[in-house]
Amino acid sequence: MKRLTPKSAKKFILDNTALLAPPHVPEVLLNLADEAHDLWLRTEEELAEIGLPPPFWAFAWAGGQGLARYVLDHPATVRGKRVLDFASGSGLVAIAALKAGARQVIAADIDPFCETAIAINLEANGLEAKFLGVDCVGADDDWDVVLAGDVFYDKAFADRLTPWFASLAARGADILIGDPGRAYLPRTGLQSLAVYQVPVTRVLEDAEVKRTTVWRWGSAVPA
Repeated sequence: MKRLTPKSAKKFILDNTALLAPPHVPEVLLNLADEAHDLWLRTEEELAEIGLPPPFWAFAWAGGQGLARYVLDHPATVRGKRVLDFASGSGLVAIAALKAGARQVIAADIDPFCETAIAINLEANGLEAKFLGVDCVGADDDWDVVLAGDVFYDKAFADRLTPWFASLAARGADILIGDPGRAYLPRTGLQSLAVYQVPVTRVLEDAEVKRTTVWRWGSAVPA
């Protein structure tokens, strides 16, 4: 197979995914790697050979499903607001925010293949959003709401996110996090908004259901 580039990835994504509704967010359609596809089971060497980073965009992760569910069930959270979907992946949460009436949604992810995957998924839902393909940790573009699903999986990354989220919350942004018990989620200063039992892919999570909480970041969370 020829090496993929973000611009040539559309056919690969469509060939290796199916248009599905995530089980916890049936209002949204995404091109996902279902149980019949072996995309995630390919070795890192195989993926590297075709030029593809780990395809996080091909799965509806528990934190994102929980966060998307919350936004759709509580549309006032984003209605009429400017929203950043941080570490957007498939664009699930961005799409939920648009469906809930956000004025503008920016889907941010440093994986360049996410731009193609998100564009395909936006088109499947008849929606439009901006894509931000740079590392925006530490930036502040006056977003009203920042949505972040499944971001506290790595200590070094969590150490960068904590002061950033704290500074955004301190100036008045609403920071909502979807998390299924990742190791590096801060243990203090978070307000639980909702708890869901989210169906997930066993090959990824070693479980069929993950207990997932949507948290609001408090300005008092230590940086």
